[in-house]
Amino acid sequence: MLNLLLILLAIVGLLALVAFVVSRRLSGTDLRAFDAAPPLYRDTDPQSEGLAKVNDYLVENFVKPAQAGANKFGAKTGWEHKRERFDRAGLARTDLVADYRDDAVEMDGLRVPGRWTLLPGHDPDRRILYLHGGAFTVGSDVSHRPITWNLATRTGCAVFAPNYRLMPENTRRDAIADARAAYRWILEHGPDGPGPAEALGVAGDSAGGNLALMLINWARDAGLRPPDAAYALSPSVDSTAASPTFKANLETDLMLQPLLRPLVKVPRPLLLMGMRRSIDMNPSHPDVSPVFANLSDLPPTLVQASRDEMLHGDAVRWVNKARAAGSLAELQSWSHMPHVFQIFDDVLPEAHDALDAAADFLRTHGVVARVRSAS
Repeated sequence: MLNLLLILLAIVGLLALVAFVVSRRLSGTDLRAFDAAPPLYRDTDPQSEGLAKVNDYLVENFVKPAQAGANKFGAKTGWEHKRERFDRAGLARTDLVADYRDDAVEMDGLRVPGRWTLLPGHDPDRRILYLHGGAFTVGSDVSHRPITWNLATRTGCAVFAPNYRLMPENTRRDAIADARAAYRWILEHGPDGPGPAEALGVAGDSAGGNLALMLINWARDAGLRPPDAAYALSPSVDSTAASPTFKANLETDLMLQPLLRPLVKVPRPLLLMGMRRSIDMNPSHPDVSPVFANLSDLPPTLVQASRDEMLHGDAVRWVNKARAAGSLAELQSWSHMPHVFQIFDDVLPEAHDALDAAADFLRTHGVVARVRSAS
């Protein structure tokens, strides 16, 4: 009996040691020193009519399908249906009138299809590269037209959204490679063909915000021309899921809650090992977790998020660390808003408030159409 007890204790000790080593190796540096959140930029009404409509939409389209837990969509896979549903939401916005011009990145041996959002009088030499969100599994230039259209309208720039490769058919590395190719391409290509960018902004939401913040680090390290400004909407910057709001805001985030609730219950060593297997990279690698990168000497960057979403802590940590490194970074937080609330501009006045602030930031740093003299 004593020998059996000793064997069991040895096994438990070995497992504990393995868990400790895994956590240390995969979790990255401790970022709790950057958790101090600044005051809210806007405190909004939790009982507003617009927010009630959005919450009802999120319950019907995100929470209830996750609770059902079954594929009710016939022969099509869940991913195919979700992608179609996201695109239908974009196509339903018939008020977003623009020239949506097909194009394709041809760079570094890759071909990445995408689309320009062009408004009358746009400046083809002043451009914004927009990386759409969707947890790296859904989303496209079509689903995110509410954001690209608003940015194009407010800045007069030509906005290009590449349709980078999505998981699970592709890897996280593929999305990174596509985003980098798109960045190199847009420096020298506009909607009318080859030509250098006179001004360039990089923007993205959620997963796309992750790619956007990865790009500004990579461009610096690669010796490429940096963007004049960056704009990240509710970015995911930490694939180790270490920020305090990942758990604390679970119940108030109706969009991410269905996707991420199962992960909250997983012991941290197992979560990290699962992420390592899922993305085939150390989850704390700066390419997939920009918050662990060197954040010095970055372009002016605006980050917007909801105080009540699961990724708010990601935004807080990234901005605080960037500021500590000497970069110009600003965080604007709204209360009670959903994840990437800017996409609900048809029902939320707060979306326009945020997009106006973003446009002001971009214009301040030169990402705006030239003023053309009358001929």
